[in-house]
Amino acid sequence: MHRIAIAGAGLAGLTAAQELRRLGYDGDISMVGAERHRPYRRPPLSKEYLLDPGADIALAGTDDLDVTWLLGHAATGLDLSGQRLHRGHRSSVPFDALVIATGARARALPGVGDLDGVLTLRGLDDAHALRTALTTRARVVIAGAGFLGSEVAATLRTRDLPVTLVESDHVPLRRPLGERIGTIIADLHRAHGVDLRLGRRVVAVTGTRRVEQVHLDDGTVLPADLLIVALGAEPETDWLRGSGLRLDGGVVVDGQGLAAPQVAAAGDVARRPSTLLGGELIRVEHYSNAIEQGAHAARALLGIAGRFDAIPSFWCHLYGHRLQSTGFTGASYDLHLRISEPDGRFLAEYHHDGRVVGVVAAGFLRQLAAYRQLLTKEYV
Repeated sequence: MHRIAIAGAGLAGLTAAQELRRLGYDGDISMVGAERHRPYRRPPLSKEYLLDPGADIALAGTDDLDVTWLLGHAATGLDLSGQRLHRGHRSSVPFDALVIATGARARALPGVGDLDGVLTLRGLDDAHALRTALTTRARVVIAGAGFLGSEVAATLRTRDLPVTLVESDHVPLRRPLGERIGTIIADLHRAHGVDLRLGRRVVAVTGTRRVEQVHLDDGTVLPADLLIVALGAEPETDWLRGSGLRLDGGVVVDGQGLAAPQVAAAGDVARRPSTLLGGELIRVEHYSNAIEQGAHAARALLGIAGRFDAIPSFWCHLYGHRLQSTGFTGASYDLHLRISEPDGRFLAEYHHDGRVVGVVAAGFLRQLAAYRQLLTKEYV
């Protein structure tokens, strides 16, 4: 195995390359990335990077990593039998083994046209454009009150910018955290001056050259200078159609992390079976998963990996609260709110088939660590 290609120059791809070198692989590694930037930390893009142009988002180790950087052109196709990764329109990269780590792309919002002032926030260039647009006292409408939309709303309120947060569900974050936790998040938004419009959808924007009004499905017209679309993400798998790999809400991998012989997938794009959930296929978009699964992909290609069944975790910053989770959470599980304090701190368990499978908390770090130890001991 002399040549390994890594499709996707984000955190999962970088971690895979670093792990390959750490384990002594001395062949060629080609890193193919759609962005012109080397890998960087994405979580700050919705928080401190919007406030501070000097915020550090660099990932260590990219300068001295012995790889060939092929940046600025996305992977566009895969020839498995010919062992070639197509890049851009005309070039291709040969490989003996492949890591697929192309991540996810922001979901688009139909009906918004191409007016200036309609922005998404997925990558560094998006964050730079948004930060530039916020140099004036912009009236901001955010479509989507998930993790990203909620974090951006909280960040902009620290600058005292007027923010309207539009969410199609009846509470924010209901799907990933459940209704009772979503209600707590809604109260936090309102307490910090966010104009929260629940059960509503953005259906159109109007203006001369840039956004001036945002139209909701109930006929409401909101004055706005910016519309930030934060409707979640979908796995970047279009380039793999016709490749022969199984695509089902992501690149489906086995318990070892392999989608095919000598082809691994990791990070936001990968969908794997979970022992904790009885073999159910899951796709995890959180930062820690990209690190753990990226390293595991490298070990899988070298033939030294066991089963990948890490317990996922995430964190989110909202109005001075750090929400953290371990395990599996969401509206599809039975939620037990164990602690709820007037200051917004809480701890909740999630149950599946009578077992605890996840916890989310604002505060209560010691209890959260104990839950993670319990889940890891029992199910991994």
